[in-house]
Amino acid sequence: QVQLVESGGGLVQPGESLRLSCAASGFTFSRYLMSWYRQAPGKERELVARITTTGGSINTADSVKGRFTISRDNAKNTVYLQMNSLKPEDTAVYYCNARIIRDYWGPGTQVTVSS
Repeated sequence: QVQLVESGGGLVQPGESLRLSCAASGFTFSRYLMSWYRQAPGKERELVARITTTGGSINTADSVKGRFTISRDNAKNTVYLQMNSLKPEDTAVYYCNARIIRDYWGPGTQVTVSS
C-alpha cells in the first residue's frame, strides 16, 4: 500500500534552515508528481511546492519563492523540501502528497519557527 513518511521538522529560530524528507513506498515513485503542502493553525492546507517526475519544480507558492526548494531522488524514493530563511509565518504542519488516482498524504511533520 502507498505510504508516505515525513521527517526533518522541528523548532528553529527565524532565519535558520531545515530540510524535510518524505520517504515513499508502495508505488512507482518515479512516475508521479510529488508535492509538499502545509497547514497552519486555523488555516486551510496550502500547496507549498510541486515537482515533476524528472525533477522540475512547478507550482511553488509565492510566499516561499526564493527560500524553499523542492527536489527528489528517484533512486531513493524520496522527495525533499529545503527551507531557508525561515519566518514565523512558515510555522505549520508540513505534509507530503502523492496524487495517484487520488491524493495520498503522510502524517505530517511539525515545523515551528520562533525566537
